[in-house]
Formats: sequence, structure tokens, C-alpha cells
Amino acid sequence: MTATETGVSYLTLALSATLLLTNAGLSLALRLGLTRTLLIGAARALIQLLLVGLVLKTVFSLNSPWLVAGVVLFMLVSASREIHARQKRRLTGWWTFGIGSAACTLALVITGVLALVTLHPSPWWTPKVAIPMIGIVLGAVMNGVSLTLDSLTTGVQRQRSAIEAQLALGATRHQAFRELQRAALRAGTMPTINQMTAAGIITLPGMMTGQILAGMAPFDAAKYQILVLFLLAGGGTLGAILVSYWAIHRITDGRDRLRLDRLVSDA
Repeated sequence: MTATETGVSYLTLALSATLLLTNAGLSLALRLGLTRTLLIGAARALIQLLLVGLVLKTVFSLNSPWLVAGVVLFMLVSASREIHARQKRRLTGWWTFGIGSAACTLALVITGVLALVTLHPSPWWTPKVAIPMIGIVLGAVMNGVSLTLDSLTTGVQRQRSAIEAQLALGATRHQAFRELQRAALRAGTMPTINQMTAAGIITLPGMMTGQILAGMAPFDAAKYQILVLFLLAGGGTLGAILVSYWAIHRITDGRDRLRLDRLVSDA
């Protein structure tokens, strides 16, 4: 009998939460300061996922392309806000939100189109295919963009002298930022690379595990997971590269001068 046939009861969820509650209790006893974070995170996950389950049930049943577009747009806006919130140093005005949103959108469109062409659902906007695929890719893109942008904007303060020295000697902004950009891109893409490297040997990734629990043959589930990992790596890296170049252009001006006045610290 598969997991799909048996389902997951509320009692099962409650039993699975006992480990989390145990960890929260240990944190309290050891004064680690993690109790509040654990409980709030668990509560948010519980509420958000149950609400999403109810919303998607309606979206799937109505099978409307406009509803699918609305869900994807909401996901993009939420991801852009999350990117903005994760930054220790932000670009002035709307720029952090703007370039984060633009990088996410472009990377998601390119990766999402490739995913739907590869899976060729009929119609192409089928909610049961489009929304889960876009959602999982968007998570990787958001993380890549967020980590890269944060690493770049915080690193420029530490390397200010070296960057300004190179600019004074006639280097272009891209030449002066080259090492910092490379470090930021490594920070943004390493989580996805580590996920690919560990897949199959150290861990069974989520999608493959879900497919196997639903009754799919392990080899077929592995092919689906490979597709997803390649899409995650491609989308996350593309988003990271785009946001790094756009951020460099914003932190400098047309005369290749460093403009730290366009960065503000998170209060």
C-alpha cells in the first residue's frame, strides 16, 4: 500500500511534532535561545502549508489559466519581498526589490518554459504540473539571488579600498569587482551544487522520495529528480549571475566610480 493510499493523519503529524517539541525543550533547558525561533517557524510552516493545500485544491479543480497566473504572480512577489528582507545592506530606494524581482522573474521564465516544454503537459499551463514545478524552481532561484546579492553588497564595504584602488588605476567596474563577484556567486550557488553532489549517495531528494512513496518505480523517480536538480541548478545560477551584474552597475556609475552612497545598512 502506498503513502497516497494511506494518507497522513493529524495524529501522525502530531507524533512527528514531538521531536520538534523535544528540541524546543532542550533549547530552553540549555538556554540556547532557539525555542522561540523553532516554535514560530513550525507554526508558520503548519499554517502556511495547510492554507496552500486548501488553495491549490481549489485551483486544481477549477483548472483556469488565470488562476495559475495569479498564483505564480503571488509567488514571485513573495519571493522578491523575501530577497529584500534577507539583505544586511540594501540598495537605496526600490532597487533591491527591483533587481531581485527582475532576476527572479527572468530566471524563472527561462527555466519554467524549459521545464514545461520538457514535461509537455496538456494544456501547457496544467495547474498540477505548472505550479509545483515553478514553485520548486523559484525556491532555488530566490536563494541564489538572495545569497549572491547579500554577499556582494556586504563584501563591497570590506573590499572598498582594493576596489577603489583598481578603479583609480584605470580598471573598469567589472574588472575591479571581479574577485568579489566570483566570491558572491560561489556563495549563491554552493547550496544547489552541494544538493546535487549529495543526491543519491547521502540523501534521497524530496521529489524522488515523494514519487517513490506515491508508488512510482525508483528508476523513474530518479529521472524526475535529475530533471528537477538540473532545473534548480540552472535557474539558481542564472538568477545569481543576473543579480550580480545588475548590482555592480547600481553600486557604480557610468564613469566607473564606486557609489557606496547607494547602499544603506539594515536598521
